[in-house]
Amino acid sequence: MKVAYIKPFVTAAFIILLDQIIKIWVRHHMYNGEEIRFLGDRGMLRYTENNGMAWGLELGGDWGKLALTLFRIVAVCGIGYGIVFLIKNKYHRGLIMNLALIFAGAMGNIIDSTFYGVIYGYAPLLHGRVVDMFYFPLITGHFPIGMPFWGGEEFVFFRPIFNLADAAISVGVILILFRQKHYFKHEPTEDESRNSEMVEE
Repeated sequence: MKVAYIKPFVTAAFIILLDQIIKIWVRHHMYNGEEIRFLGDRGMLRYTENNGMAWGLELGGDWGKLALTLFRIVAVCGIGYGIVFLIKNKYHRGLIMNLALIFAGAMGNIIDSTFYGVIYGYAPLLHGRVVDMFYFPLITGHFPIGMPFWGGEEFVFFRPIFNLADAAISVGVILILFRQKHYFKHEPTEDESRNSEMVEE
């Protein structure tokens, strides 16, 4: 197998393995809701289980959970195919590696939602909960009293509790968005190159 194929998938495999090691450690050494602070009030492990999507959103009932897990599986298969397609067509290596990060993150959370319910005995196959643990409430305070809708309410930045898989997805997506012009440079066609040469003459 070519190195071009190996590197993205080895990177993804490493992230998936590390993500699962962290999740298993948290699940076996912490109780749900427990906190371990390592940056005072600004950084901690807070064990929680997410039954749905990002930000704790859920689809209705068991069928919604099943649909979400199946959608994740289909999506990660599509991402895996996309990585192979980009490699074959010699797209920018940075784009391929960023897509590998997204693939790894999606796969890491799929393992939770597919197998954890069965492994830990609380739900059938495809109905597991995703383990989250990283919490960084870097800025806390209250909105100004006169502010519409949220006046006087507490705000926290950064509020979501996430895992390594979520972080990999976020980094991959953000890098693609910020570097898309670099990744998708327009390559001139033969006609455009010929017309450019004629103008220069």
